Order: sequence, then C-alpha cells, then structure tokens
Amino acid sequence: MVVDLVVIGTAITLGPLHNSAFILLLASHRGVRKGLVFLLSWLGNLVVVVACVVLLTGGTPPVHHSTQSTAAVAAKLAIGVGLVLFGGYRHRRPPRPFRPPSWTGRVDNASLGTAAALAWLLQPWALVGAGAATVVSADLSSLSDWFALTGYCLLATLSLLVMEMYTVWAPGAAQARLNTLRTWLEHHQDQLIVTLSLLAGLWLMSSSIYALVA
Repeated sequence: MVVDLVVIGTAITLGPLHNSAFILLLASHRGVRKGLVFLLSWLGNLVVVVACVVLLTGGTPPVHHSTQSTAAVAAKLAIGVGLVLFGGYRHRRPPRPFRPPSWTGRVDNASLGTAAALAWLLQPWALVGAGAATVVSADLSSLSDWFALTGYCLLATLSLLVMEMYTVWAPGAAQARLNTLRTWLEHHQDQLIVTLSLLAGLWLMSSSIYALVA
C-alpha cells in the first residue's frame, strides 16, 4: 500500500494543470489568500476521500481475495488501464499550439470561493480514485498506516505547499521564478501529462495484477 500511495501522491503533486492555475492565483490580487484557500480545498478533498473510504471499511482491510478486496484491486487496475490508454492517445494526438484556457483571464478577479472550487475542478480524479482504491487496504490499528495516509495527502499537496510558502517568504523572487515555471509547464503540458499518465498507469496495472494473482 505504501509504495502505491507514494507513486500516486507523486503523480498528483506533479500534475501541470493545477500547478499552473495555482501560480496564476498566487500572482493575482490577494494571491496569497487565494492560494491558501486553493491549497486547503485541495487538501480537504483528499482528506474527505480518504475518510469516506476508511468509514466504509471501518478501518479494517478486507480479507485478501475477498469480494471487497478484489473489487478494490480491479478498480485500481481499470484506472491504470485508463491512464495508459489516455497517455497513449495524448501522445499520438497531433501537437497543437498552446492556448491558455479562457478562465485564466478571470483569475485576477476570482473570489475565494472560486479559488476553492477551482481546486476541486482541477483535482486529477482518476489518480484520486486510484488512491481511494489503495486506501481500502489501510489498517487503522497500525500506526504506520496512519503515517502512510497522512504522508499521502501531504505528498499530493507538496507542490502547492512549497509554492505558497515560497511566496510568503520571498514574494518578489517567488513571482519571477514561479512565472518562469508556469511558462515552462504550459509549453510542456502535453509531455508531462503523457509521462505521468503512462508511468502511473503502468505501475497501477502491474501492482494490481500482482495483487490479483499473488
């Protein structure tokens, strides 16, 4: 479970879409506040998903090869296959000139509520779903599993935490460097999405197949 959560959390935190949007929020009017709201909404979504899974399982992992265990592994396998197919599709698609989404022009006047909603909309729900399927095997009687779940949520939020803290501590330097990062992310968006989708998808497929046959 731990390695799967590390892979999923890393893929989530490196996603280019939410990171680009977050940098735009930080550069806008009241950017630090909007960034904090976005960050808390992002983290809150992850915590809620984990909490819902734990409530459904009662904090006790299902018996290996039981119906519940097999269903969770099958869901993770399906998500992995979907990610690989999506990555392959994006890789084969002819390159298109970059055009910023229409909503980026309205970020400067966005409210705090809009910032919170944007975090929910930009959440990579396929990876979050894979994380939820992995959390099914968490045993809350084990302190190490508590640490694993906490670490997963923090890892999936790490890029946002780093950028928010950097902006608070050194706003001038942060704005210049984060704008450079945003430009790079925007021009390498497709490559990043393809790479993360394929790597995460292949890992989920291999780990799920192993769990089914072991």
